[in-house]
Amino acid sequence: MKFRLVVVGLLAVLFLASCSHYNKMLKSRDYDAKLEYAVKLYNKGDYFKALPLLEELITVYRGTKKAEQTYYYYAYTNYRIGDYETAAYDFDNFTKTYSSSEFAEECAFMHAYCYYESSPLYSLDQSNTQKAINELQLYIDRYPQSKKIDECNTLIDKLREKLERKDFEIADLYFHTDAFKAAVTCYKNILHDYPATKYREEVMFKIVKASYLLAEGSVDEKKVERYNATLTAYAEFANAFPTSKWKDKADDVYQSTQKRLEKLTNKLVQK
Repeated sequence: MKFRLVVVGLLAVLFLASCSHYNKMLKSRDYDAKLEYAVKLYNKGDYFKALPLLEELITVYRGTKKAEQTYYYYAYTNYRIGDYETAAYDFDNFTKTYSSSEFAEECAFMHAYCYYESSPLYSLDQSNTQKAINELQLYIDRYPQSKKIDECNTLIDKLREKLERKDFEIADLYFHTDAFKAAVTCYKNILHDYPATKYREEVMFKIVKASYLLAEGSVDEKKVERYNATLTAYAEFANAFPTSKWKDKADDVYQSTQKRLEKLTNKLVQK
């Protein structure tokens, strides 16, 4: 028990001494010592403590040889604490300010990567996802020999998958709320925007079904055109996926469409 109390006491003393030293460094005008201490805190993972020190030093060292090092650590500190918006700006500003720096290419990548990190769940607004794709592609174009090219392409693929799923969910929402015209448009846009989409088979089947249901709910003047569009969609689906798990359901739609179209054609001829 006594040993535990001694250990706790020593830890408390060390903690207070550490806090005292930190507060002392905050007020210190020995800026070189302050930078050394800030870097030490950063390397230990004490990013929140390092941040105010680096913020002050950015102003102090502006226009000097130590400005580059200070700003480099400042940008990374914002990244480490999860402030990706600020970090993205800082990495970009570092690249522009110190374009000849050995860290310029690294910071250009980190600028794009911050947008990747801030890309939200697919169900949320995807502005940052699109921004991340654009910035990663810009990095690839700017540094075609970079060792990061493969990683950039992998990140872009992951981001595109998120956009793809977002678009698929939107199309499905239209489908399940009986907005079949909008659903058909959205499904077709997916095929156009994501030629290698993993949803291709399902999307093509749903175009068949949505086209049929759209025709079913249309006035007679539009039914012929929309039933024919259903037959076209069916032919494309059946040709692309002859053994699809949705083939039987698609066949049912096809047969119903043929019957409806034949009956409608006869009706219009009689008129």
